[in-house]
Amino acid sequence: MGSTLWRLLVVCCSWQAAANTEHTALLQHFPQSTLSPEQQLAEWAWFADAAKPYQGMTVRVVSERIYTHWYESNVLAPLFSELTGIQVIHELTSEDDVIKKLQAQQQTGLNIYDAYINDSDLIGTHFRNQQVVSLSRFTEGEGKAVTLPTLDLDDFMGLPFTTASDGQLYQLPDQQFANLYWYRQDWFSRPELKQQFKELYGYELDVPVNWSAYQDIAEFFSEYVREIDGQRVYGHMDYGKRDPSLGWRISDAWLSMAGTGDQGLPNGIPVDEWGIRVEDCRPVGASVARGGAIDAPASIYAIQKYVDWLKDYAPPEAQNMNFSEAGAEIAKGHIAQQIFWYTAFTAELTRPELPITDEHGKPLWRVAPSPTGAYWQAGMKSGYQDVGAWTLLKSTPLKRQQAAWLYAQFAVSKSVSLTKTLETLTPIRYSDVHSEAFSAMAPKLGGLVEFYQSSAHQEWTPTGSNVPDYPQMATLWWQYAGLASYENEPVPEVMQQLAVAMDSKLEQLANSSDSPCAPRLNPQQEKGVWFAQPGSPKAKLDNENPAGRTLSYSELLKRWE
Repeated sequence: MGSTLWRLLVVCCSWQAAANTEHTALLQHFPQSTLSPEQQLAEWAWFADAAKPYQGMTVRVVSERIYTHWYESNVLAPLFSELTGIQVIHELTSEDDVIKKLQAQQQTGLNIYDAYINDSDLIGTHFRNQQVVSLSRFTEGEGKAVTLPTLDLDDFMGLPFTTASDGQLYQLPDQQFANLYWYRQDWFSRPELKQQFKELYGYELDVPVNWSAYQDIAEFFSEYVREIDGQRVYGHMDYGKRDPSLGWRISDAWLSMAGTGDQGLPNGIPVDEWGIRVEDCRPVGASVARGGAIDAPASIYAIQKYVDWLKDYAPPEAQNMNFSEAGAEIAKGHIAQQIFWYTAFTAELTRPELPITDEHGKPLWRVAPSPTGAYWQAGMKSGYQDVGAWTLLKSTPLKRQQAAWLYAQFAVSKSVSLTKTLETLTPIRYSDVHSEAFSAMAPKLGGLVEFYQSSAHQEWTPTGSNVPDYPQMATLWWQYAGLASYENEPVPEVMQQLAVAMDSKLEQLANSSDSPCAPRLNPQQEKGVWFAQPGSPKAKLDNENPAGRTLSYSELLKRWE
């Protein structure tokens, strides 16, 4: 028996708050923690004691089907049940279905699930519809006795994304991941390709800083290089099928990276990255005519680039793909770069048998800050970050809320969170990402560690509170963007149609809500009135394609530092 294990057993036996073997057995499941073994045991003893009034209950929770939630459902939930006597049915389904189930409970008032892990993109919906429990009030009131004393909210990186404009915390972060620029560093480092690129474009083949450079690199690999090691290669990857997943692709990042919104973090003020203007917490319009920016030149520029790059530089089949079908393409080893790629899939791209890893199993690719468009300005968000977060509904009976809240906290507690982070690579706590264990993984993760250990991660943010009804409004993105990507309709016309549809939806919400932050549309004015004002919406630039700029990977890492 090793000396370390022996010491742990000695500690376990002497730790009065957790004297039984059920608690000590948990240590083998969570060998990595920012807490000492004694502190872990103390947290688990607290859970066991706090759960006594709820023993024998069964709580139901639902989340989208990603690996982090599979880990919770198959590893954490059974362990929590053994520890507390509370049985957990943790259901996994599609993201779209999670939202449908959430809406069904809100519309019927029936207690379908006791807790939901849903995207913080719904924060604007949650605080306006008055059906979601304010965790700020809950933890100081009816949930105080079941709130973990060592929860340490200040340790959560995503807390600004789950706090509404009324200052209340409505969701507790459970997992998060960013969309970052992805590229084949081994190809970019080849001397012959670097020389050829510089001869053609006049600057270095390195990580693109702006969209002009991204486009040059996409053109270079697709049209000039064409083949590497006997394989046809492409300079860009995306997808364009008129499918609900196309909505995520567009609303998650395209307009923000292009520069549609205003400066301000986590979302532009008063115009956000969706192009929605808010005044005194009330959405007042998405169209330029009402002070919004969804049909502004920056937004048209963004979608036009998306359509052009997809058709000109991606594999031909990409135009007919959806999110799931396109997600596996870069693992095949024929894609040079992707303007943004979800870091939730990092683990899947580090398998040693893939053509994008070397003989030692280390990645041949890297992630870096996504390049920004011609309208982007310093102080704006740089991209999208998904934050799945625990959410309680008022229609759930109090005792069931309390029992589910115990499981939610167990899933994010410091006792388990570092092991969970190392397993799933969707970190939520500052203490975890700055731990020695996470730092040690840097050579295997292609830049993910460096990103989360920098302050730059705060510039990648989810949809904010300007969006008053995410479920209803998010569906508009794929319906209209698909007209451009899949049906070949002119982008300016499509964005004008989308602006009308967004304003119409805001007006419907204004007429059906009694929230003090419900939409209240501005009267329509000539677009020039708004373009003449500072900030967004912005008038069309004389030059939307400035000279391309690149930086070396080491220089970009310094920016993150």
